[in-house]
Amino acid sequence: MPSSHESSASLADIIDNIERIQNYVVGLDREAFGADTLRRDAVERCLERICEAAFRLGERAAELIPNQPWGDIRGMGNRLRHAYDRINLDIL
Repeated sequence: MPSSHESSASLADIIDNIERIQNYVVGLDREAFGADTLRRDAVERCLERICEAAFRLGERAAELIPNQPWGDIRGMGNRLRHAYDRINLDIL
């Protein structure tokens, strides 16, 4: 169930965290990213925030930004929290 957070705030959180991720990984290939635990941890945390913001949007997400895999985005948060030891770097 979505919370009472403003949709605009949740969308801003998603955009902000996408930009952070882009800044963290710029110039890194998969091998360098995999070896850099600090950046990998930062990216995972940003993804958790994106997933939470998507959860807060609820059904409004598909109305505001259609054609996105919102269920998969929300589900990634659960995987990051509960299956953190089995995260596939290629998916991350």
